[in-house]
Amino acid sequence: MKKLVKIVGCFVAFGVLYACVMFGLILSDTKSVAAPHADKMLILGAGVFGKTPSEARPSPVLKERLDTALLYLKKNPETKVIVSGGQGVDEPISEAECMENYLILHGIAPTHIIKEEKSRDTVQNMKNSKKWIEKGESVAIVTNDFHTFRSKMLARRCGVENASLESAPSTTAVTPINYCREVLALGYALIFDR
Repeated sequence: MKKLVKIVGCFVAFGVLYACVMFGLILSDTKSVAAPHADKMLILGAGVFGKTPSEARPSPVLKERLDTALLYLKKNPETKVIVSGGQGVDEPISEAECMENYLILHGIAPTHIIKEEKSRDTVQNMKNSKKWIEKGESVAIVTNDFHTFRSKMLARRCGVENASLESAPSTTAVTPINYCREVLALGYALIFDR
């Protein structure tokens, strides 16, 4: 019985240590500000709400990213935008299309927007969007604060050069859940995502 208690204690201690390290890495990069005058902006997709295409709207997390992107674009109107995200089984339209609609509604010219609609995760966002980023171009990547560290790491691994990140502040009720999920996602990404 004592041996079992020791084994369980070791697993619990490892779990706590793992969570602390991952959480520390996530918190180390929650206030990133992208370099001004980027050639391209890459907005990473998140959920789309609604049952039909006409009802489609950004989830609160995606809206935070889009509103942060709009603030950047107001100061840097020459920056072209890549909106990256496919269509999940429970989404009425692709995340990219939802983002495009939102940006146009808020005054961004359709000619400034490039849609990437195949990505299912952050690695695919980076890899699939790279084809619209020419060698030497600077890129401002927009995502939520809890997702910044992993996004920066994956951008480097996927060869997205000259990238800086713009962290969208997370203010929704599900923010604590998103941070907890990111602890697991970051651990997975450190080992498996390439």
